[in-house]
Amino acid sequence: MDAIIPPMKHTPQALLLAVLTMAAAHAAPLNIIVFGGTGNIGQRIVKEALDRGATVTAVVRDPAGASLAPNPRLTLVKGDVLDGADDARLIQGATAVVCAVSFRKPPDPPAYRRAAVALVGALHRAGAGAPHLIFVGGAGSLEVKPGVLLVDSIPAAYRGEVLGQKDALDYLRSIKDVPWTYFSPAGSIAPGARTGKFRLGADQLIVAADGNSSISMEDYAVAVLDEIQKPEHLQQRFTIGY
Repeated sequence: MDAIIPPMKHTPQALLLAVLTMAAAHAAPLNIIVFGGTGNIGQRIVKEALDRGATVTAVVRDPAGASLAPNPRLTLVKGDVLDGADDARLIQGATAVVCAVSFRKPPDPPAYRRAAVALVGALHRAGAGAPHLIFVGGAGSLEVKPGVLLVDSIPAAYRGEVLGQKDALDYLRSIKDVPWTYFSPAGSIAPGARTGKFRLGADQLIVAADGNSSISMEDYAVAVLDEIQKPEHLQQRFTIGY
């Protein structure tokens, strides 16, 4: 007879139960939901997940216009990450949920926080079996030196999206009862090679010896799947760079 798990209360103890449930799920094939799965970063996360044998659902605004290569373990569905009730339906049974949605076109910086709020609400509804949320964030909230953020050097006219992403991080940091991770890229992220060789950090911008801060989207996707398969940054932000 299956054990009966009581309804999840939003406490640190409930979080531990969720983590234990999530750890058990990692013994089974991965089932990953990717919001924004056809975007520049999202499609690479989808590919990396499929390459590792996962079953993937890509949630997109227009499935008919999606350009992802067909795969028997890939399903495309229409959805809006800002719809918390629909998010709760879509994430049922998932191992992990990745939010890789861009609100750049048209620009809507506050939507990053609204997406985080909607997804946390969906995780609460999922109860003890809540999947691990990986939130694809920005680099602007990283420190370039103690007390100084990268966003401080960005012209005011371009700060909207960066501050919107930071607001999402600030909100997630207030959440103590569901498994979330916020993942900031390096200062520059672009299509490139999948090397599998990179450095990880916490709240400081990772800079190479030549003074550049960069990562390929392909290696960023590698780190996302590494975190899903072996969570190391629950309820934390982490970052990446060469």
